Amino acid sequence: MQPLRATIQLCTYNRAHLLGRVLDACFEQTFPSDAYEVVLVDDGSVDDTPRVIEAARKRATCTFTVVTQSNAGLARARNTGIARARGERIIFIDDDVLPIPAFVAAHLTSHRRAPDAIVRGAVINTQSFERLPAPTWTIANYSGNFFWTSNVSLPLETLRRVGNFSEAFHEYGWEDIELGLRLRAAGVRAVFDRYAVAFHYKPRARSGDIAGMLRRARAQARTAVQLRRMHPTWRVRLATGEDPLQFAFHRVLRGLGTMHRLEQRIGTAEPERVLDGRQLRAARALERETYFEELAQARTR
Repeated sequence: MQPLRATIQLCTYNRAHLLGRVLDACFEQTFPSDAYEVVLVDDGSVDDTPRVIEAARKRATCTFTVVTQSNAGLARARNTGIARARGERIIFIDDDVLPIPAFVAAHLTSHRRAPDAIVRGAVINTQSFERLPAPTWTIANYSGNFFWTSNVSLPLETLRRVGNFSEAFHEYGWEDIELGLRLRAAGVRAVFDRYAVAFHYKPRARSGDIAGMLRRARAQARTAVQLRRMHPTWRVRLATGEDPLQFAFHRVLRGLGTMHRLEQRIGTAEPERVLDGRQLRAARALERETYFEELAQARTR
């Protein structure tokens, strides 16, 4: 069987409320439907995801492959999807990312210009998939990540040559950054395409979201230590916050009782209450300090 031009690969876990819309956007591409495929890995969802997937099968306009596995984390789920991919180029997105209709076409246009490169697409945050902003990238949406799976593509052959995602990462965070470090070390360059736009669902935080934010911050701190041990470079230390200046600064803040004051500023409210601007800033600051608190503990383990 001849390879397809592209594979859109995404993984999902308990995002049934978003997944159907994301899949529809993957199917509604301007690129010929017989020239690309969608490969979805359900990483052990326990919500309504199976029903959403079955409904999506009936709407699919391109080849749609689904793999269901027990929950094993994003790195292993990504690798499962890579193993099933047949496209010459593989385009990674997440299950809360909505590609525009010209998404695949834009990625492949950039690959024609730079055949061996990574193509980093534009990501625009949105609070709603129903009220999308204009699909116009600006510097306000800039990300310095070399390889970020919210919207990135590369030749499948390059990925298999350099190696898949490291399955040493079982928790949230850094598995795509680690792969990007290996790709950079292998001499693969990256180009940015502002027209390969995808919208990233970022709703306003609610009171009930804070506990999850803090759990993710702690997990990300633990995986940050894993990343630094795998790649003990200045670039990784800066990215993870393990450089002496950042580390000392946040240690002082914690010593001054900053976390307690932030908790007081957030206060208590009904779980579904949207945080106001002051509470949201405090929640994000608490998330940051929680990260550095866990980072300090994880470094000594």
